[in-house]
Amino acid sequence: MIHDLAQKAIKAIEKDCDAYEIYIDESKSIELDSRKEELNFAKEEIECGVGIRVIKNNRVGFAFTSNMDKITETAKQAIENSKLNKIDENYTFAEVEKVPKVKNVYDKKFKNLHLDEYVEFLKNTIDCALDAGCEVTGSGFSASEGRSLIVNSNGVAIEDEGTGFGLGISVTLQKEGKIATAYNSQSSRFFDLDGEKLSDEVCGLAKKSLDTKAVATDDYTVVLDYYAATGLLQTFLGAFNGENVMRGRSILKDKMGSQIANSNLTISDNPLLDKGLLTAKCDGEGSVSQKTDLIKDGVLNSFIYDIYTANKEGVETTSNGLRGSYLTTPMIAPTNLEFKFSELKDLEEIDNGVLTTSVLGAHTANPISGDFSVEASNAFKIENGELTDPINKAMISGNIFEIMKNVEGLNSEIKQYGSFILPKLIVHDLRVVGQN
Repeated sequence: MIHDLAQKAIKAIEKDCDAYEIYIDESKSIELDSRKEELNFAKEEIECGVGIRVIKNNRVGFAFTSNMDKITETAKQAIENSKLNKIDENYTFAEVEKVPKVKNVYDKKFKNLHLDEYVEFLKNTIDCALDAGCEVTGSGFSASEGRSLIVNSNGVAIEDEGTGFGLGISVTLQKEGKIATAYNSQSSRFFDLDGEKLSDEVCGLAKKSLDTKAVATDDYTVVLDYYAATGLLQTFLGAFNGENVMRGRSILKDKMGSQIANSNLTISDNPLLDKGLLTAKCDGEGSVSQKTDLIKDGVLNSFIYDIYTANKEGVETTSNGLRGSYLTTPMIAPTNLEFKFSELKDLEEIDNGVLTTSVLGAHTANPISGDFSVEASNAFKIENGELTDPINKAMISGNIFEIMKNVEGLNSEIKQYGSFILPKLIVHDLRVVGQN
């Protein structure tokens, strides 16, 4: 079907523009949500849409539609929209290259699974949390199948497909007038989620967080659990965006080849990763996927680019022009970010520290300077290599670019949350301000 739609769009547009790009996206998704332990929302949706970009007289135009009977009109609208934009010779479309193979991104079971099976799975997850003595404040499950096709006037024609599954649960625990909350989630390309394990982990965290004590204000070695790490790393990652670099909004602008992180750390953007949540044959503008080392042994090695920004900077695209859907044009974004440490530290090596499971307020960090001040959530003291007392509310402050110079990896499971694939992180000399 999507190939027929592409041909229809090509016929409507090829004679009236200098270059074209047609992106077709079709998907099927299921979403479930509960309020407390009762399922209160279920949605099953099938969607198909077309996004068309054209270049005419060095002006770019874009239009989209979800009405497959209006592809011709949409193509013509893209041409009309190009007249509203300024001349810019940096707009070009992807060239034909050998398309790489990707593995383990599609679960064939998706076609045979039904809504009632997903509902039963979520209910079982909730029941596990209830059996553990927790009150479920909310939970959610999602399953999706997506297929895309991108074709352009340079001869690019790449079809891709994938599935994705996600599960999350939040709980509250009350005991003797004390209250604790906790949340966690799982995501995978396959329906191999473990609801029982997730409920056990979340309830276990809530139970450990009950009897909190104050922590003395001081500089500590801080272990960032996965959510805490990814929250703070969003600010760090923004400095690698080629557009931010070009506009002078990145502190890393003139530091290519400089040591900016621990020499034990290599960070790679890898859209070819086996089973990666953001693995694909190409990006959202048809540039074939490639692995890019952003940091290699602590040294700044590359920024990430789409075609337009790469053309303006006189470099090659890194295949990071991603799309959320047919509704948008490509934007620079990471894929699977692998954080690899040449050696990992054990918790036993930390005599006096703090572990925080997540942080509140990471979005308030200064995106240019990297300064942050966040609230630690589900935090614990580390004494002589062991987790001890849960901590009352505490603020953690520092600078993301400074702490990355000495960041270490904790010997822990490697997990993917969003774009980030990493162990728990160890950062040194962070200011922790205790609160009663």
